[in-house]
Amino acid sequence: MEMTLQLTIDCADPQRLVAFWSEALGYVPEPPPGDHATWRAYWTAIGVPDEELPDGAGDTPESIVDPAGQGPRVWFQQVPESKTTKNRIHLDLKVGGGRGVPIAVRRERVDATVERVVASGARVVRVADSPDADHYGVVLQDPEGNEFCIV
Repeated sequence: MEMTLQLTIDCADPQRLVAFWSEALGYVPEPPPGDHATWRAYWTAIGVPDEELPDGAGDTPESIVDPAGQGPRVWFQQVPESKTTKNRIHLDLKVGGGRGVPIAVRRERVDATVERVVASGARVVRVADSPDADHYGVVLQDPEGNEFCIV
């Protein structure tokens, strides 16, 4: 049996996070299957009861996919409760190139990506920049407060 991986992120506003994370990851909103105009139309066609679909659910894409087909699908699941504590799992956007790349180059790459995602709605939480370590990274939050790192 084949297994695939989907990352599911609970949120209040799926469309906001679809836009943000599409930009951050270079992903695209996932189109509905087949000839369905919306995900809601698809879900209705396969028998999902209306009472299981919140208002507006599936009217626009709530998931994103890697256009190269290599990364996992990411689904932004609308939930009624708000985020209350630190994530126990988070994404690392690895753009620096690793320890084989000079720290100054890694810093430039990380900072350029940080600038781009901040312009899209992220907020910097802290910079991990110890002068004694060969490491540079930035901890951020997405528009709903979910933590992620750029390293």
